Amino acid sequence: MLTTILLTPMFLPSAPVVEDWPQWRGPNRDGISTETAWETKGKSEPLWTADVGLGYSTFSIADGRLYTAGWDEESGGDIVYCLDAKTGKEVWQHKYAAEKWAKFHDGGTNCTPSVDGDHVYVLNREGRYTQFDAKSGEVNWQVDLKAEYELELPTWGFSASPLILDNMIVVHVGKVLAFKKDSTKLLWKSEDYGHAYSTPTACKLGGKNVLAVMGGKALILLDARSGRELAQSKWETKYDVNAASPVKVDDERVWISSGYGHGGAMVRFDGKKCEELWSTKEMKNHMATSILIGEHLYGIDEAVLKCFDLDGNEKWSQRGIGKGALSAAGDRLLVHTGKGELAVVRANPEEYEELARDKVTSGGVCWTMPILVDGRIYLRSSQGELVVRDHRTGN
Repeated sequence: MLTTILLTPMFLPSAPVVEDWPQWRGPNRDGISTETAWETKGKSEPLWTADVGLGYSTFSIADGRLYTAGWDEESGGDIVYCLDAKTGKEVWQHKYAAEKWAKFHDGGTNCTPSVDGDHVYVLNREGRYTQFDAKSGEVNWQVDLKAEYELELPTWGFSASPLILDNMIVVHVGKVLAFKKDSTKLLWKSEDYGHAYSTPTACKLGGKNVLAVMGGKALILLDARSGRELAQSKWETKYDVNAASPVKVDDERVWISSGYGHGGAMVRFDGKKCEELWSTKEMKNHMATSILIGEHLYGIDEAVLKCFDLDGNEKWSQRGIGKGALSAAGDRLLVHTGKGELAVVRANPEEYEELARDKVTSGGVCWTMPILVDGRIYLRSSQGELVVRDHRTGN
């Protein structure tokens, strides 16, 4: 009997590991969840909903708490929200004055909060950089980066989210600023690369740890430790808007893409210089960053979902998506369409394979990346409608 008692736990099924999504594009900064135990077809009724104000901030989820931000009509300012990720119950909120910034769109927030342990880092479109206590919402410190570092406000406001990287928080505000995590101490800063709308990508290219940064007129590669410029690849778009983040492809290649009729390009960095290997007008990531799965890129070409191989060959395209947003979990894409639908699509390079599609949000535009955490899919419209779908197995 004793032997049976000791051996029984070894044969019990282990609970799936739930991975937090603590910052822009997730724990690995690639827009991909490692969760595989989730249902393609979720329940028809949402688990919970909330109004989180006007804007495009997506979600960071850590230790069971969800963080996002939105512009509040009543108070005339921004609100940073902390909600219970399972129930939607408010844990705390913080309000501060901010302009609406409705320039050719409805306005509101641009950046996503980033979570590191007990702290939450928030940058707003006017350059306000704040560290909050993750549990209580208490403000530990706040800096006006625009005034402190003589920054020019971009046409549509700062849009890059704080990047957590080892002992640093990297902030792209035209100048790339690297701060010590636990203080406002500046470790290094770059020159000003123009209007900033894209969160940098930290990766290893050409044998070096780099930050791939989209400036107003170029892809810039910076040494991640010192901020020293290593190389540039010219990339000029209409209105100087490069909103999608660079995507690391392998040890030497990085994918970049922009809207406004510009297109995308595969750039090689050998440790010394950049070389554009190929470019295409057929993959224009206006808002949403492409997702790399295996040897293929999946992205929204203005309003058409497409798949490309890494040599620049289009594998398939699918209309009816609109100017939406996407992420992935395993071999499935999560697409928030321009019509407010959640489409689950197989990451199949041979053909477009739609597995499910349901209407989820109503009103506004759907430029905010959907995310999957613990079998729950979180989506948001620009009007602040937050909807949580139940895709858990066995529920």
